[in-house]
Amino acid sequence: MKIHVLTLFPEMFDGVFGSSILKKAQEKGIVDIQVTNIRDYSDNKHKQVDDYPYGGGAGMVLKPEPVFHAVESITEGRNPRVILMCPQGERFTQSKAEELAEEEELVFICGHYEGYDERIREHLVTDEISIGDFVLTGGEIPAMAIIDSVVRLIPGVLGQEASHIHDSFSTGLLEHPHYTRPQEFRGMKVPDVLLSGNHQKIEEWRMEQSIKRTFERRPDLLKNIELTPKQLEYLETLKRKNEKS
Repeated sequence: MKIHVLTLFPEMFDGVFGSSILKKAQEKGIVDIQVTNIRDYSDNKHKQVDDYPYGGGAGMVLKPEPVFHAVESITEGRNPRVILMCPQGERFTQSKAEELAEEEELVFICGHYEGYDERIREHLVTDEISIGDFVLTGGEIPAMAIIDSVVRLIPGVLGQEASHIHDSFSTGLLEHPHYTRPQEFRGMKVPDVLLSGNHQKIEEWRMEQSIKRTFERRPDLLKNIELTPKQLEYLETLKRKNEKS
């Protein structure tokens, strides 16, 4: 996959893209991430990329010319998904990450200042994405989060191909608890079932814990997924216990 990031602050990405899984994915040649400074495509001698909004108002607006020129230059006639980081956009989810992970090329536009010239939104981008109902200084941090979420889904990136399958939200449920050595720490013990060697019981325990954790922490998620009869039965048991308490 090719990933392009357009930003006014390319140095913000050095640590994230040069570390951990993202670094290894690039070293393996699985993903090619290029960060481009939008100012490099300004036709202004002062490299200005923003201006005052027509009609008045506070703040500065990102101009269309450098953004259009940058996208057209780096894509060279190709038509990849062009993603605008925007608080007005579609809420980012794991299913969106899975969708984007199927693409061969992605372009992320990170804005700053008051916002974007509307022509960027209407005539250049294919997707507008938000990571939540809050406002940040710019689109760089959301872009980092989305790219990390997408790249780890590409085959070959994670050490074990099934590592992401049971992640929280991948199944619609929150992930079950994990334990490792030591078996006992300060009187806190690993659940016996995980030491039993009975893989069927372990999977049943993990399924129940996943439903329990979702029910307790994110019950809203349960409205959007289809549970098996066995999962529904366990969920009803949890609800009855909750009503009694």
